[in-house]
Amino acid sequence: MPKSVWFLIIGMLVNTTGNSFLWPLTAIYMHDYLGKSLAMAGFVLMLNSAAGVLGNLLGGYLFDRIGGYKSTMFGILLTIASLIALTIWHGWPHYVWILTILGFSGGIVFPGMFALAGTAWPEGGRKAFNAIYLAQNLGVAIGPALAGVVAAYQFDYVFKVNLAMYILFFFIAFFTFKRFEAGSIAPKNVVGESKRIINKAPFYALLIISSSSVLCWVAYSQWSATISSYTQDLGLGLKQYSLLWTINGLLIVLGQPLIAPLVKRWENKLKRQLVFGVTLIAISFGIIAFASDFKMFGAAMVVLTFGEMFYTPALPTIANQLAPKGRQGFYQGIINSAATTGRMIGPLFGGIMVDQFGMIVLVLILVIIVLFAIIPCLIYDYPLRKNKIAAE
Repeated sequence: MPKSVWFLIIGMLVNTTGNSFLWPLTAIYMHDYLGKSLAMAGFVLMLNSAAGVLGNLLGGYLFDRIGGYKSTMFGILLTIASLIALTIWHGWPHYVWILTILGFSGGIVFPGMFALAGTAWPEGGRKAFNAIYLAQNLGVAIGPALAGVVAAYQFDYVFKVNLAMYILFFFIAFFTFKRFEAGSIAPKNVVGESKRIINKAPFYALLIISSSSVLCWVAYSQWSATISSYTQDLGLGLKQYSLLWTINGLLIVLGQPLIAPLVKRWENKLKRQLVFGVTLIAISFGIIAFASDFKMFGAAMVVLTFGEMFYTPALPTIANQLAPKGRQGFYQGIINSAATTGRMIGPLFGGIMVDQFGMIVLVLILVIIVLFAIIPCLIYDYPLRKNKIAAE
């Protein structure tokens, strides 16, 4: 693995550790500390994710126009300014507006990080994106474990630690990401003539696979929205809920040797990775329907995590394969926006469903939604086959 990719990995680790101090606890903070309903908490999370969709698209566009270094630094600086405001004003309604801005600024950063991984190690294929994905989830393992302890002591400190981690991320990016600049700027003629691209099949394929991501994230987002509050109602404390995310992050990192034989066997068969991953995600929500204690929620998280390990890294890999030269940032922005769209719809949808019908009904519906996500995984390459373009 090139040294440049290691700098991206470290940056993503620090970034995600800071972020995971905040996002897993947002619904709990809204519901238990600000006294708002789950539906309102879902609406606020929807605003955050809607802004993230715009941020992802802008981040991908800026990557192709001005390069990964400048686009990423812009997102980082905007995030730091927002986090400074959040440490000062985190009551109602200030929390809503600042969280929305954070969704936008954070969205700008992520497409650049994934696109930089593709340009820094083009021959790495899935390995480059899997490395960034592992760094993300190691941060998810560390962040919530510490956040649960910090929040139990004093919730205000959660915002301060998030700010401190992002300042550290700024210095990592400032001193190391600049070296990727030459390889991350798209040729001007490609960008300028993008509207004249005749072959649209890869873009249609990207939209189809993106629909699968939307459906899966509608379900997945419930873990930081309705399921988080549901665990509190069942008597699990903040520390136990945060421990579930620690299990998720550590298993993704430590479980790589367990999935390596299958991943290697299916290295050029991304469809199988996608379908197998989605099936495991659906099973995990089936387990939640019967969960009443930490052990059952832990089992659901383990199954969910293995599904995620097969499914999630395959998406940016497909986006990178489909992207024409000079459009990597845009395509990564699209695939990231799909996940963010799911996170936008999920909390509001889940909050309304729980308020009206209860948690069990919601979970059963989520199983059906996730199973539907298998269909785009099977047919996303239809436009490519139709135009005699190799999908794999």
